[in-house]
Amino acid sequence: MTICTVYYCTIQFSIHQVWDKKQHMLYLHFDHQQKQDLFWKDYPEECIGQIKDHKMDIRKHKQLVKAALEEDIGIGDVTSRFTIPDDLKAKGVIIAKEPGIISGLALTKLAFQLVDPAFTFCSSISDGDRVKKGQPVMMVEGFAQPMLTAERTALNFLSRLSGISTLTGLYVDKVIHTKTKIMDTRKTTPGWRELEKYAVRMGGGTNHRMGLYDMALVKDNHIIARRGILNAVACLPKDVETEIEIESLEQLEEALSSRADWIMLDNMPAEDMKKAVKLIAGKKIVEASGGVSLENVRSIAETGIDFVSVGALTHSAKALDLSMKISLE
Repeated sequence: MTICTVYYCTIQFSIHQVWDKKQHMLYLHFDHQQKQDLFWKDYPEECIGQIKDHKMDIRKHKQLVKAALEEDIGIGDVTSRFTIPDDLKAKGVIIAKEPGIISGLALTKLAFQLVDPAFTFCSSISDGDRVKKGQPVMMVEGFAQPMLTAERTALNFLSRLSGISTLTGLYVDKVIHTKTKIMDTRKTTPGWRELEKYAVRMGGGTNHRMGLYDMALVKDNHIIARRGILNAVACLPKDVETEIEIESLEQLEEALSSRADWIMLDNMPAEDMKKAVKLIAGKKIVEASGGVSLENVRSIAETGIDFVSVGALTHSAKALDLSMKISLE
């Protein structure tokens, strides 16, 4: 058996009253002494539990969750430390305050377990499931003090990723009658890319390239630098999957004559997209990008393109409104 020690309250406080003569106010002054480096003690991975999603190993993001907890807790949760008895146990229920698609449950568990690995969880909801307003998402059970300490960080991860999944689902629903797939971009929060692209998948979307390394995308500045599409494509290794961004039908002929696998139609009017799709005639994968919204994505998809990329999925998604309510045992 592995023994896990987590110092979620490692700060020893002494309190004395301080009278500010100038302000005529009484303050409580806290002197603290840390027993460990913040509240962290690196305990074995087994204490995190079986937090491994079938499509992404959540443990890879442990440091990100740790950093978020450190940012919020600092030297200690003063409110919970002094208002919640150490031995008080509680059940916390996370509730959806609006309809949406859930994503990030494993990260939510990880945030709680990094503060206290003894927490237990119960949920009939999985990532990718749709929830209604007022529907319970997850129950957390354990000591109340660390539960309230971890609450906001846990909800921040769950709300952010669920918001991305929810927005993605709205776009997917708009084009469900077509062959077009909704796709993300690299317009992600720094350090969150894998998580946010995971959330896109949970909303029914498709991932474009993960970074600059797994696909070549020849954009306008590359074309300018090499003085033409064919010159730019010729510089690339032949075994690298390649996409060309074009802005007009005039560029299409040159793009079609290249060995590129994809053609991106950037900010093209719908009528021009229809003409481009007809000219491409299945010879290359076609993506539409730029100026895409919930209002026009249906008409874009109906031009017959293969993919629509939407930067807003990750850079403009509203966090899903979630809250946690506790009850005492």
